[in-house]
Amino acid sequence: METSKKIVVETTVQAPVEKVWEYWTEPTHITKWNTASEEWHTPFAENDLKVGGKFLSRMEAKDGSFGFDFGGVYDDVRLNEVIAYSLEDGRKVTINFIGQGDETKVIETFDAENSNPIEMQEAGWQAILDNFKKYVTNSK
Repeated sequence: METSKKIVVETTVQAPVEKVWEYWTEPTHITKWNTASEEWHTPFAENDLKVGGKFLSRMEAKDGSFGFDFGGVYDDVRLNEVIAYSLEDGRKVTINFIGQGDETKVIETFDAENSNPIEMQEAGWQAILDNFKKYVTNSK
């Protein structure tokens, strides 16, 4: 599904790019930060980080009322620089990691979907990115 609308969210994390990359890609870390709010969690994540490799995470409401799988296939992987993937519905996502000494800029660009308002999608992805930043910053 090609869409003409791209959404961009970004943050700067106070950590070197190697740490940011590890926390972004390792399933043990993904399960700790991959939520948009305190009412949600990610009980399961797997990641085969290579071109053609697949990833999958399970996001669920903590009260059990709703959950969904989020997965896709990697199109491009460049260590500490870029991850690009295709979602199961065909939308594309690119994440750029820009190391700047002891901080890393993370920029996610993704194709909007047609079911929810653009503002809602942007807010949701930004909330997850903000949670990632908080997790990395608070980890030793």
